[in-house]
Amino acid sequence: MIIKNAKIFDGEKFIDEDTVVLEGKFIKKVTDFSLIDEKELENQELVDAKGMVLSPGFIDLQINGCGGVLFNDDISRKTLEIMNETNKRYGCTSFLPTLITSPDEKIEKALNLMNEIKDKEEIGVLGLHIEGPYISVEKKGIHRPEYIRVLSDEMVEKIANAGPEATKIITIAPEKAKVEHLEILKKAGINIAVGHTNATYKECMEKKDYFNCATHLYNAMRALDSREPGVVGFLFNNDTTNCGIIVDGLHMDFASVEIAKKILKDRLYLVTDAVSPAGTDNMTEFMFEGNRVLYKDGKCVSPEGTLGGSALVMIDGVKNLVEKVHVSLEEALRMATSYPAEAVAVDEKYGFIKEGYFADLTYFDEKFNIKGTVSKGNLTKYE
Repeated sequence: MIIKNAKIFDGEKFIDEDTVVLEGKFIKKVTDFSLIDEKELENQELVDAKGMVLSPGFIDLQINGCGGVLFNDDISRKTLEIMNETNKRYGCTSFLPTLITSPDEKIEKALNLMNEIKDKEEIGVLGLHIEGPYISVEKKGIHRPEYIRVLSDEMVEKIANAGPEATKIITIAPEKAKVEHLEILKKAGINIAVGHTNATYKECMEKKDYFNCATHLYNAMRALDSREPGVVGFLFNNDTTNCGIIVDGLHMDFASVEIAKKILKDRLYLVTDAVSPAGTDNMTEFMFEGNRVLYKDGKCVSPEGTLGGSALVMIDGVKNLVEKVHVSLEEALRMATSYPAEAVAVDEKYGFIKEGYFADLTYFDEKFNIKGTVSKGNLTKYE
């Protein structure tokens, strides 16, 4: 396949070349269409991007569900396939199916599923994000308190032994974590995220060497205060933790995103934290790990008013960054592509349009409408 006449953002910047040549599920080269000879065009599918932006496929490091399904509800390949097809419609080609606080049996089932599926990359899956149950009851959000617990020796070994191929990120409250458990997870190559935590600044600093990510900045974490900098203060005042942020205008004010961006710079990446209504238009409520969640006007909340995920899709997050947070298009795209790839160390294959990288691409018009997404060399066009 050859995609021509594109305004190419390569994961770092917009480049002068206008054509990407694919070979199977990889990028063969990036060039100018005028330099391709007639022989090379033989037996090739030629796609005209019509001057639209062509970007690396978006990478979502926290997504509970979409397209009417939730990973917590049905831990299966079918659920992942539905999520992948929905994601592609909105430019996302890689994701971490996210399992929120639940019994050990569900965590083990998810780990086993990751190890059973040998072609995870073909359905966009990079591995799990285990978000809880090793969190703070005080900052539980929609998570069920009866399932919240400390990490056991048995479970830390199971998660570590399954490795980063099964689990890319695990969210843990620092104040609830044993250093020896964090050490095991770190040595296993699993990214550990600060999240759902009421930790003090001091508690975070004592374990800062283990936490290289943060789960939905601002939400479900101790805020920055004059006398207690808290978790947000910790994240703002170190240079090693990469932070996910939900840019839907509901989880926080857009000005708060703008402030975080000025402080964190390239350590801030876009996530959706999406749940089943994302990518659908026919839901009014759903159950999320035993909790009833109402969906109206783009907002997912419990009857008591607690946020229960989002209905955000990645392209809308990019659009919000540009139009509401006043971020350049280049930087907004970095936050959806190269920054998340770098955060979980998959940037040797994902997050860029370069020779040898996976052919994961998406192109969209000036109104941020996705018109086509390529996943491992396979193109799906959208109206």
